[in-house]
Amino acid sequence: MHMINIELEQITKIEGDGAMSITIEDGRCTSAKFKIEEYKRFFTEAMKGKSILAIPSHLSRICGTCSNAHIMAAIEACEMALDIEPTEQTKMLRALTMHGLTIRDHALHLYLFCMPDIYEKDAFLDFDENDPHEHQLLHDGFAIKSAGNFLATIIAGRSVHAMFPTIGGFIKFPDDAQVSEAIEKLKGVREASLRLVTEFMNAPFHFDRKTDYMALLPDEGYGYINGKIRTSKGDVYDEKLYRELVEHVVLPYSQASAYKYKGDPYMVGALARMNIAKDKLHPKTKESCAEALALFPSTDIFHNNLAQAIEIVHSIDESIDLLTKNKIEKEDVIKKPYREATGIGVIEAPRGALYHKVHVGDDGKVIDGEVIVPTGQNQINIEEDCGRLVEQMVAQGIDDKEKITWEIEKLIRAYDPCLSCGAHFLKLDLKVT
Repeated sequence: MHMINIELEQITKIEGDGAMSITIEDGRCTSAKFKIEEYKRFFTEAMKGKSILAIPSHLSRICGTCSNAHIMAAIEACEMALDIEPTEQTKMLRALTMHGLTIRDHALHLYLFCMPDIYEKDAFLDFDENDPHEHQLLHDGFAIKSAGNFLATIIAGRSVHAMFPTIGGFIKFPDDAQVSEAIEKLKGVREASLRLVTEFMNAPFHFDRKTDYMALLPDEGYGYINGKIRTSKGDVYDEKLYRELVEHVVLPYSQASAYKYKGDPYMVGALARMNIAKDKLHPKTKESCAEALALFPSTDIFHNNLAQAIEIVHSIDESIDLLTKNKIEKEDVIKKPYREATGIGVIEAPRGALYHKVHVGDDGKVIDGEVIVPTGQNQINIEEDCGRLVEQMVAQGIDDKEKITWEIEKLIRAYDPCLSCGAHFLKLDLKVT
């Protein structure tokens, strides 16, 4: 019997803390367990008894990375419960909020977490400023992230834990000078975003495994807030029916809830969105990224990174259009009387479909609710991918602990998991017999 035991106590370049346990027997993976260990923070319990007006801010605290996605999902759920239909301008401002989040969050993941793997460096700040190419990447990374931050700040008040979006509208609006500056900043980083697409189109990592994909996508265009839930099986669901397609699975070794669709694991995130709806991207994005888009639909998990890079370009192009073609005016927040009702909010966070449910009483106090995050939905798929990856490495005669651990980490990083939404990472216990 040949056995390998690996314990990695802590690693950077991931949002959160978790563990992976893999057993290989006779060349086959007999057990793969992705353990998300800090998930039960009782946000849904803490919702109970709170005023519905406090729920978006409360639920944004689930995550400091994609807090604005939680705000958007919570507001949508609360507005459904209160029978509020937002104005067209509010819908546009929410779309811009999500574009700002997408640009900033994808840039954070791709430059700071993933790009060091391509260049075999420990961290993004280890790039050599005296090397022209690496210097350009350093400049690009912080410039794109800054542009996304600025867009989110003028529209939503902050790039995380936004202050301006609220149930029924926005409480503050950007002035013309801020809008003009945002347009110039976005135009200024577009070429950098195309360089990022090229970087990940040429990345040397590949891992293919067929799975199913799921995403909320609009009937027209490519967005992150409105639409229907679509799957790679061709099924289409109204977001109110989300519980008919996400099947809760209890994993006794993990604090995070896991999910399947029709008995099978599935993937959410940029790769899912790109596989299902690449033809709906902004026309300029499709033209500029035609070579990269030819790779989709894809079963290569590392193409999730490429899909995120393409989405940065799309969010830049769409934001420029929205800011250029629309005059933002002050509006009053829409208010409605409280009533007992249930609201559902579904949006596409950077990491995939995010579900919020709120049940409110006629006194405006929350009775109960539910939150389903992308990382929980990806959990079983991550397990199966890692098990298959280690099988392949063992079959190739690779038994080096550090090599196997690094390859697993790269694979999990490609999912861009937010374990603070769903825990930290990575402790690996690997057994090969």
